[in-house]
Amino acid sequence: MPVLNYVQPFSFTNQNNEVITQKDVAGKVYIAEYFFTTCRGICPKMNTNMKALYNKFKNEKGFLILSHTVDPQTDTVGRMKRYADSIGAPAGGNWYFLTGTKDSLYKAARVSYLLDDPKNGNDKIENQFIHTQFFALVDKSGRVRKIYDGLKRDELTELENDIPKLLNEKEGGSFVNSLFSN
Repeated sequence: MPVLNYVQPFSFTNQNNEVITQKDVAGKVYIAEYFFTTCRGICPKMNTNMKALYNKFKNEKGFLILSHTVDPQTDTVGRMKRYADSIGAPAGGNWYFLTGTKDSLYKAARVSYLLDDPKNGNDKIENQFIHTQFFALVDKSGRVRKIYDGLKRDELTELENDIPKLLNEKEGGSFVNSLFSN
């Protein structure tokens, strides 16, 4: 799989009120997605599909899921905790529901994970809203390797098949890893 992009350093808070940074995911393969807890459209289906991936890889120590909110004003730590519990993502597991500042969350979606067109960020942050069904697969070195449609069965099957490939891949060097090697 080609390298599409490098994930930039970040700092968000998970459903257990723990700060999660690039250091915490270094050396792990993970899926990044964006959703919001009050969504009645694509998000429930996306997270049903993500739950199937979680169930398949939940015992894999080198695997994580990062579900970022697009609505941090509503999706507080407490609300993310209730949501995680409601879909069966146990505390202390490898599925993090992340919140933070809207500008940091949206910058990560656009600049790191390539899940939204950067041109959509030209408006004031309070007027922006990301609503995407795409998942980014990130390797152990913090490199985005592929984007998948989280609603298409064939792409989900492809993602399920690609995760073990990255888990078995040796960690490649990157400037992101070198930032956190000390």
